[in-house]
Amino acid sequence: MFEIIKAGGWVMLPILLCSVAALGITAERFWSLRRQRICPRNLVNQVWEWAKNGNLDPAQITSLRATSPLGRILAAGLINRRYSREIMKESIEEAGRHVVLELERFLNTLGTIASITPLLGLLGTVLGMITVFTTITTAGVGDPTELAGGISEALITTATGLTVAIPSLMFYRYFQRKVDELVASMEQEALKMVEILHGERERDTGEDNLA
Repeated sequence: MFEIIKAGGWVMLPILLCSVAALGITAERFWSLRRQRICPRNLVNQVWEWAKNGNLDPAQITSLRATSPLGRILAAGLINRRYSREIMKESIEEAGRHVVLELERFLNTLGTIASITPLLGLLGTVLGMITVFTTITTAGVGDPTELAGGISEALITTATGLTVAIPSLMFYRYFQRKVDELVASMEQEALKMVEILHGERERDTGEDNLA
């Protein structure tokens, strides 16, 4: 393996660094973007139970905010639950924008790695061909072993760059889709909470008016 890396020349170093970064980002995003961690089930039902029992005090909302990204979004709405639907939704959208930025963390880096590693491989190819033609110019084409170094450099860097770029691009697209699905789920849960709380308030207000 070391001989292959050595044969690829100095361009192999940034390609290998990109591969390590891509591997680390992929592992971290798989861990961080778990659905149960981002969007726990029945969290809105739990908030509704707290509201019915009168337990939605500031301490409870602070605790909710610390549970998950969805909890942060719900907490932002609950702070403004005494106001209109529009104000609650605006606060939820503001918190949601910050959450989305966290969910997309490192994805731009992964996309950049997917884009740049083939170019690094191409650079290695060009440098290898330059070596080949330099050898031909100085020593001729009589001895193929004189050309082997440049050809090896050209082929190895290209193959290595593509080997890193292809899975990086696949995971980049996968995580983008995963973030979109999680954001849609959190949006649905937050809107459900708004409608539940305001629907209950309107029902209570109507009953008070009838009384």
